[in-house]
Amino acid sequence: MAKMEEFGEEVADFVRRVAELKSARSVPTDDLGTVLDAAIFELDHVADKLRPLYERLAADGHLGGGAPDRDEQRLLRAIFQRLPLPVALVDRESVVRRMNFAAAGFTGARAGYATGRPLTGFLLHADRVAFRSQTAAVARGEGDRSLTVHLQRNPHVPLRATLTALRPGAEPRTAVLVVLQPGTRPADSGGPPQDTFRASAPDLGEATRHAARMDLADAMTTALLTAPAGDRAGVLERAAGVLHPRFADWVIADEGAARQRRTTVLGPTDAPVGDVLAQAPAACPLVVEAARGGAPTLQVRPEDPDSFGRDSSGAPVLVRAQVTSLLCVPLRGRSDGPVEGVLTLFRSGARLAFSMAEAQAVDVMSRHIALAMTRGAGGRASDRA
Repeated sequence: MAKMEEFGEEVADFVRRVAELKSARSVPTDDLGTVLDAAIFELDHVADKLRPLYERLAADGHLGGGAPDRDEQRLLRAIFQRLPLPVALVDRESVVRRMNFAAAGFTGARAGYATGRPLTGFLLHADRVAFRSQTAAVARGEGDRSLTVHLQRNPHVPLRATLTALRPGAEPRTAVLVVLQPGTRPADSGGPPQDTFRASAPDLGEATRHAARMDLADAMTTALLTAPAGDRAGVLERAAGVLHPRFADWVIADEGAARQRRTTVLGPTDAPVGDVLAQAPAACPLVVEAARGGAPTLQVRPEDPDSFGRDSSGAPVLVRAQVTSLLCVPLRGRSDGPVEGVLTLFRSGARLAFSMAEAQAVDVMSRHIALAMTRGAGGRASDRA
């Protein structure tokens, strides 16, 4: 049974690698086309043979696992959420599936914000590779692990991350349970350990970044309050002007949801701004997902070059713009309200990637932008002919 489930996981990973190879054909390399065509042909052949076999085994019930008792499920869920220790459940790629209340307060993430995003986004860059590697090893069944990491919000305080494999219910994939505990250091006098959360000096770097976010929020508020009422495109243009270039190298604004139109594109000098402006928002998967009411998306070193579509020349926009990190947020005034538009931000080159704290700041500003767009407006752009 375990071997069959492991076989299924390997097949799923293999199919994803096939998709990555297909997207690699867009890279402008003269002598790569023939090699990639042959590789894709062979990989497709294997995937077409192995994947249907696994699906047939799953359909026959060989994966097993009945539905657990609902009362027990509710009890376990309550225990997980109320556990006083910071605990998160992640997949083999360190993406958060569940995070309890203690972990949310510990990391500074708003409730529900971390789900679907890599837990490594909360860590210092120096710790991310090691954490991803250890998480993948635990998910492969190579035993529990423990390592020291540091949060971005408090980089001088060491944390002990304990990783253990967990099989939730009848799911075929192994998850990883992460427990975060503050480290301790002995006192200089040889006395009892000191609580490492009592930092001896303020984190000036974090204070500076926080001040920059506050200045950005102030500038955005000023721009939105002085924008003409009812001018939806004007509001988007003002918001984009605040964010570019102080916060993002590229700012792309799309108005509406059901029938989107691209209103503003700001980018670096000599960048293909015109090509991105001419691109149809419906051809951008990230924009389409956000317009349908999806959650904000934060990606560092985007793996899928086609996630923002292609320009008129057929080249992926993310490749041509040399994007190293991106934010894509829907614009809506209420969590259950309609989407008024989509705002996408790119960073490129040597600029630091977007952090979780910056993503949260943009998420807050997106609600204010949506409220400014609907102030005095006669209707949503997506509802007008």
